[in-house]
Amino acid sequence: MGKAYSSSIIFFLRRQKVSPGELVPIPSGHCSPISFRTSSSIDLDDHHVRNTHRKAPKSENVYLKLLVKLYRFLARRTTAPFNRIILRRLFTSRINRPPLSLSRLQRLAQPEKTIVVVGTITDDTRLLEVKPLTIAALHFTATARARIEKAGGECLTLDQLALRAPTGENTLLLRGPKNAREAVKHFGFGPHKGKKPYVESKGRKFERARGRRRSRGFKV
Repeated sequence: MGKAYSSSIIFFLRRQKVSPGELVPIPSGHCSPISFRTSSSIDLDDHHVRNTHRKAPKSENVYLKLLVKLYRFLARRTTAPFNRIILRRLFTSRINRPPLSLSRLQRLAQPEKTIVVVGTITDDTRLLEVKPLTIAALHFTATARARIEKAGGECLTLDQLALRAPTGENTLLLRGPKNAREAVKHFGFGPHKGKKPYVESKGRKFERARGRRRSRGFKV
């Protein structure tokens, strides 16, 4: 060995049943002179890296927790990625589960396929005629459910869907527009982003001067 160890360290190694030949020398300047490391040590590169995605829903809703339990089982016992996607979406917050309207559903629907939405289905009064659709979702508004069933369609819960299509065959997985919220219109940094300003009121006298008109210095 090119590095001498004190008698106390050798005694310690013998008690730990580690021979001095299994030691890996530590470069000088990195640790104290008596520091040592066995060759069986594991140096984790990602020791302080956290994975921050949710592993369970924050909600205390017992029905949601039962759905999570069901799809956790299906994700584990089947090879279909459909169940893993549904499970991950069940963990998300309500902001990340935006509602989907009947008109958008009808536009995106495909024949002979069950539409699956991990979120709320809402009515659209601008839609005059509803086609018979089979939809599985977390929640339906009363008017949306009534219109779907009146047109000869079906409103399924996600546990009923698990009985019909445990691997997600013949399904169309959709979700609502996540960035359609009013708050998102104000997001963005810097000029020329088209972000909506926070103003006290809308009118001639509010935020219409410098930066908003070329006649007042410049226009962003």
